[in-house]
Formats: sequence, C-alpha cells, structure tokens
Amino acid sequence: MATSRRVAKVSASIKREISQMLVSDIKDDRVGAGMVSVTAVDVSGDLQHAKVFVSIYGTKEAKAETMAGLVAATPFVRGELGRRMRLRRTPEIIFKEDVSFEQGTQVLNLLSRLEHERNSVDEDGIPTVVPSAVEDEDDV
Repeated sequence: MATSRRVAKVSASIKREISQMLVSDIKDDRVGAGMVSVTAVDVSGDLQHAKVFVSIYGTKEAKAETMAGLVAATPFVRGELGRRMRLRRTPEIIFKEDVSFEQGTQVLNLLSRLEHERNSVDEDGIPTVVPSAVEDEDDV
C-alpha cells in the first residue's frame, strides 16, 4: 500500500501527462468534438486503478462522442503513461465525466432566482410575483 503522499504525487503526474496527451497525442477526432480538460485523478491506494475525471464543454451529442473517443483511446493512454512514468505497474485507466461544474451552475442559478423572487416585493411587503400562480397559468 502506497503512502497518501505517494498517491497524491502519482495522481498529479497522471493528470499532467493525460492533459498533455489530450492536447497533442490523441489523434481521435471524437476527442476533439468537445473541449476537454482533466479536472481530477483519483488513484487507488495500491496504485493499480485511476479514475480520470474530465470536464467536457459542448452539446450532449459532443459530450457523448468525446467520451466514446476517450474510452476508445484508453489503451493508448495507459501505454503512453507506462512509457512516460516510472511505475512498477501502470494503473488501469477509467474515464469519468465530471458534471460538478454543471451542477454548481444549476445551484447558483436557483439561488439567484430565489434571491430575485425575494427582492421582488411591493411597498406593502406583498410579493409581486407568486411563483405557484405563474406556473399554474403556464400549464393551462
């Protein structure tokens, strides 16, 4: 079992190397369909498995196409990591889409909408927009 310091160093090295591969080495056109960046790498304690979290900017179709390209390029990426890094065994690579940025954006939008609704009251303190009444009118 590797120390947490060693796991963190290996994780940072894998993130750096895969980021460089995304820019210059992976020739699959599907990977270029959406703008891709490596957000995090989670390496297991025994250094045998690595989850690579990628953020993909684009449409849903572009995201799916890019993920398919990354999955297809996984053997190439693992082989390149083995050549570039000095490890006894190269970890198995698993690409996962990181949706935390999208979820964060949704939460911020909801909070700003709530703040706007709270601030939209008249002089008497009565809300000028009643959310449930507006939604009911749209459904009719």
